[in-house]
Amino acid sequence: MKLYSYFRSSAAYRVRIGLNLKSLAYETVPVHLVKNEQQSEDYLKLNRSALVPTLVDGDLTLSQSLSILEYLDEQYPETKLLPNDVKERAKIRAFAQAIACDIHPLNNLRVLKYLKNDLNVSDEQKNYWYQHWILEGFQTLEQQLQDSNGQFCFGQQATIADCCLIPQVYNAKRFKIDLSAFPKIESIYQHCLSIPAFYNAAPEQQPDWE
Repeated sequence: MKLYSYFRSSAAYRVRIGLNLKSLAYETVPVHLVKNEQQSEDYLKLNRSALVPTLVDGDLTLSQSLSILEYLDEQYPETKLLPNDVKERAKIRAFAQAIACDIHPLNNLRVLKYLKNDLNVSDEQKNYWYQHWILEGFQTLEQQLQDSNGQFCFGQQATIADCCLIPQVYNAKRFKIDLSAFPKIESIYQHCLSIPAFYNAAPEQQPDWE
């Protein structure tokens, strides 16, 4: 199994967590987004969207982090990332999609590069943009976590909700956003970092870390 990844990509980070939680062995193939390696001819043959992650498992090549996580959960059902209960699965998917579809796309690398390089936005304005969408999104997430036990987002074990939340919190902290208004999010983040599957998926632990 191969994972085409960039150490700072939160989408790739999600998949690394999922692979680690399932104890699946994989080879990391670095794709440096800042150096535009995602635009290379070889990589575009794997992923026409020129994004990471891309998972190659045998004869399957799959993109989009949530699709990859759900594939892994169905193909390798040990250590489930989604519960059996239909209603709980729906709640977890909704939470994960709030991050992957609502928060993250507004703040990913290509958007930030476009703001700075094409719209001539200053670094201060770019950071304000980033903080605005994080804080707005986290307000909603914090409300959804009121029933959390403080260890994981839902229930007694990690799910794809946690796979999505931890990278997004990591990014917020990298941009020095004050998260004191989100105690549930902060508590879950700190707990998950104590678990090897999460710790080893962090950007600093990747072979392409800079």
